[in-house]
Amino acid sequence: MAVAQTPADLRVPPQNLDAERGLLGSILLVSETLDEVADRLRATHFYSDAHQRIYAVIQALYDRGAKVDVVTVAEELAAKDELETIGGPPYLTEILEAVPHAAHARYYASIVRDKWIQRSLIYGCTEVLQKAYDPTSDTDELLQYAEQTVFRILEQQEHTTQLGIGDILIDAFDRINDRLQTEGTISGITTGFTDLDSITSGFQSTELVILASRPSMGKTALVCNIAETVARESGSAVLIFSLEQSRLELAERFLCINAGINGHDLRAGDLDESQRHALMESSSELSELPLFVDDQPGRGMSQMAAVARRLHRKDRLGLIVVDYLQLIESDDRISSREQQISQISRRLKFLAKELSVPVVALSQLNRGVELREEKRPRLADLRESGAIEQDADLVMFLHRPDAYNPEDRPGEADVIVAKHRSGPTGIVRLTWRKEFMRFENYSYLQEPENGYFANSNSSGSF
Repeated sequence: MAVAQTPADLRVPPQNLDAERGLLGSILLVSETLDEVADRLRATHFYSDAHQRIYAVIQALYDRGAKVDVVTVAEELAAKDELETIGGPPYLTEILEAVPHAAHARYYASIVRDKWIQRSLIYGCTEVLQKAYDPTSDTDELLQYAEQTVFRILEQQEHTTQLGIGDILIDAFDRINDRLQTEGTISGITTGFTDLDSITSGFQSTELVILASRPSMGKTALVCNIAETVARESGSAVLIFSLEQSRLELAERFLCINAGINGHDLRAGDLDESQRHALMESSSELSELPLFVDDQPGRGMSQMAAVARRLHRKDRLGLIVVDYLQLIESDDRISSREQQISQISRRLKFLAKELSVPVVALSQLNRGVELREEKRPRLADLRESGAIEQDADLVMFLHRPDAYNPEDRPGEADVIVAKHRSGPTGIVRLTWRKEFMRFENYSYLQEPENGYFANSNSSGSF
């Protein structure tokens, strides 16, 4: 649907041709200048079509190790039948003579990039405006499109990541001092399970944690236990992407865990007066916790990242939970499922680093576990992609022997820390209260005092 033009529509988009010429002239003068700007500048960032063509040719020449100057650039443009399009050799000479030296190349590049960002916002918002005028547009889809448009520009922002070792060491000592001042051995956020915290030192910021099991082992219940503990103990917000269960189902889980109410009784509506009272108290208590649930099905990583960033700016996230990884929609519909899962796990790790918050992603195990005599999971059982193991900082398996044999350690569960990039691996025993959908610290009678077993080692392998 056409939108009537306003005076604002007729204005020239933000641009600075002098800065574009200054940047190109600097590179033609000293080709090594390209190293200073190439990581944050692309040909499409230039406003002038001629300048886009010139910069693209300069990049191509430089990438293949060819000399970059007025002559070689002119020859390359001529070979592409673009030399006259950009104004011929005289224009290249004019660009070169526009700058006396290459000292201001980074300054010119920042101007070019800033103008491109402004233009991108204008173009993106114009598209949103046109869709908003269309009476057939769905409001929810329109809002999502508007958000994606802005975040697409934000995601293309690049920042300097190279720091001298001196600056990095200052940050490292700040973190070490924080740990020294922290009571006990927990340097990250506590899971609420003493023996698990002993191995992991808590979940660390920027970590991707994978919690995997076969279906019906209780991994959602375990991660709900952890999420409630983090929200309660740290006061930081916890965001749960529940891609399998609805928010109401998840709320009932939290109520059962917190109130100690039998899940079957709750579903059946068979509660006595004391249970109803406990339910109301738990509801009031849980309402005060910074727990947030997103149960929209078919979420992709771009959408999930946008939701997480928005909440992080508002409430400062302490933990992100994804239930579960294989249900995340891939943005790439062409690649194999293994490649899609690889891309998803990598983007989950990037999200953890970007927001400096642990991301716990639940994952399914393949059926190979069921077909062998030894049912205890191992890393090779991770479903669909070895990239999950590669990207994860911590891989844990949840295993309940009584799921296969009711007489084998009933009411007990093992959390198998199979990969730990920064510390030991091992097995932690927990108590499983199935009726309450709750895990608890295991009460050791004659077990090792450290709470975990002989498989522990310091190599991070299992």
